[in-house]
Amino acid sequence: MTKNFGDDEQRAHDPSAHEQRADSEKTIQRNPHPDFGKVQASRPDWPEDPTRTFTKTKAPNWKPGHGGNDGGESLKKQHVEIDPYAEGRPAAFNYKLMISAIIPRFVGFISTRSKDGISTNLAPFSYTTVVNHDPPIFVVGYAGGYENAKDSLKNLIDTNECVINVISEHFVEAANCTSINAPYGVSEWALSGLHPAPCTTVQASRVKEAIFSVEGKLMETKEFESRATPGKKTGVLAIIEGTRFWAREDAINEDRNAIDPAVLRPISRLGGITYGRTTGLFEIPRPDFEDSKKAGDLDHLIKPKAEGQ
Repeated sequence: MTKNFGDDEQRAHDPSAHEQRADSEKTIQRNPHPDFGKVQASRPDWPEDPTRTFTKTKAPNWKPGHGGNDGGESLKKQHVEIDPYAEGRPAAFNYKLMISAIIPRFVGFISTRSKDGISTNLAPFSYTTVVNHDPPIFVVGYAGGYENAKDSLKNLIDTNECVINVISEHFVEAANCTSINAPYGVSEWALSGLHPAPCTTVQASRVKEAIFSVEGKLMETKEFESRATPGKKTGVLAIIEGTRFWAREDAINEDRNAIDPAVLRPISRLGGITYGRTTGLFEIPRPDFEDSKKAGDLDHLIKPKAEGQ
């Protein structure tokens, strides 16, 4: 018989499923520094206005068939195989591995409101991305199952509404503050000092400081069960349709179809407690098969699939 795990058992078996709860940081240990304050003090000050420059690609003369641009150095390295369900391997190891390898990630800064309108939630989720444009579809991954749903997921399911905000450099500290393990009923808006702004198609507020925000309606959810421990619910995927876009006027172009990255200054999530800024840029056009063929770039390269490919 499949066993249903309660909240306490979920914590004991998989603390990584409770990313924003009191005991998760002690178990996952995202912060590798015993004294982060000391490490932070030793680093250079934040460059207030770093130059955002475009450079060439590493191999601007690259041609089809050339392979990697490292001269084959990566082919000399060996790989190790990792079974996510290997005996004795904690689920938290897979969590730490994935958040350090699947980078950089967009951080969805999600605002929700309870069905009765009394409670609100504002929290960052780096398991967030866009997957379609017509209609605009976003997905958000929540740790834990329905029974021990975080406030954000509970509000989303109860109301079918949310707002996805993009985190920019000018409020990164405030956004990070909303991930604090505050007890139920404490407002993340107040703790962060951020300001709510009204929306059109949803009751939840958008973050006024955000340069780009998306009002969203929940389409469906999917709950996941642990492979290693049947009965333990480990996550929920939410599929959300974007119903309104909000773009700061100095960031959007005249056609209202492109955001200037120099104004947006998005923050990306890396591994552990590390985040990134978008400062170094390059452009690389998509190749066209017929044009490349006419140019002779594909000579001797148009072949059927070979064994091992």
